[in-house]
Amino acid sequence: MTRKLNIVQVGGVAAIGFAIMIVLGNAIVVPAGFPLTGTEIAEVTAFFTTNSGLVGLASALAPAAWVLATIFGAGALCALWQSERGWALVGFAGLLLQNAAFAGVIALRLALTNSPDGALWALHDALFTLNGTFLAIALVGLSVSGLRAGFIRPWHGILGLTSAVFMFSSATLTPLVIDHAGPLGLLGLTGWLMWVAWIVTWGVRLVRLRQSVGSGLEPEGVTRGLQATLSQDGAGHRRQGAGDSGG
Repeated sequence: MTRKLNIVQVGGVAAIGFAIMIVLGNAIVVPAGFPLTGTEIAEVTAFFTTNSGLVGLASALAPAAWVLATIFGAGALCALWQSERGWALVGFAGLLLQNAAFAGVIALRLALTNSPDGALWALHDALFTLNGTFLAIALVGLSVSGLRAGFIRPWHGILGLTSAVFMFSSATLTPLVIDHAGPLGLLGLTGWLMWVAWIVTWGVRLVRLRQSVGSGLEPEGVTRGLQATLSQDGAGHRRQGAGDSGG
């Protein structure tokens, strides 16, 4: 029982930690003038040449962020496993895919600090914008599963689905977004801000789950799912204990 509840709570803490990491990473480079998607190569070259240390510092936070995102996904999946695992798996897959895509983005940024190049920057912009597809998958999967299980509130689900619309729209319009800096870039930015608020709210929900189990505050479907999981664990421990006694 403890293991099941712990991974859920740890997943909640990881969600909040992930949000802090990605906000902090942006807070390091954005004030220094990090180029927007579609910025001309001359400005890109000037930034990466003079701010390689800041880019390296922000990039150093990324591995921890990917670990935290994965743990959050595992915690959310565990919480929803018995009641709505299908859409939850879709959301978890989206988190893993965005980890992989953003690893490519970070690698390109580090490459640009050593050799600023127009082709590298274009690839960076394309991958960065297309990553909105995977964020949308995570948002839709965990929002739909959370809503169907009665695990998250309607406004939280709507926030996630709205963010997914912005993210997917930005990804779909990638050729226009990366062509030059402009208002289309606000699609991704708006979706990203919603994504941060959504994932922090998910984290708080997971952290509070253990306190609510057994108090009548959990939705019926989630409570039944957790009780079934805990009962299976208890039966397994009893069988193991009987086996150990007989051995």
